[in-house]
Amino acid sequence: MTMALRSLIVWLGILVLASLNGALRDLVVAPRVGDTPARALSTVVLCGLILLVTWGSVRWIGPRSRSGAIAVGLLWLACTLGFEFLAGHYLFRKPWGELLADYDLRRGRIWIAVLPVTLAAPGWMAHARGLERTWSK
Repeated sequence: MTMALRSLIVWLGILVLASLNGALRDLVVAPRVGDTPARALSTVVLCGLILLVTWGSVRWIGPRSRSGAIAVGLLWLACTLGFEFLAGHYLFRKPWGELLADYDLRRGRIWIAVLPVTLAAPGWMAHARGLERTWSK
């Protein structure tokens, strides 16, 4: 199995967790604290989940260099943005304006923080797990 395929499998797991996190936000947290604080909390939780899943899976994914870890992060970022906008608009029928609203920092929407975490997580967790020591320089 290739690194790209393993990366996609892990990303699908992250997608499931992100979906569950969003459902929990909408059904439980938002009615109690309001939409904007719930979205902020959900963003922080999702960033933590991404890091946790990456911590647990980066050895299995198997990047063999810093550029390999960056490639995994870029793949995850592309999949995340593709899902967010393409599935969000064409599958879930959300208007473009509603999708873009999650990127409006002036409204307290910090979902954009998920993107750099998604991109950097494979490299960060490879470093944290000591995989860099096995990479050729």
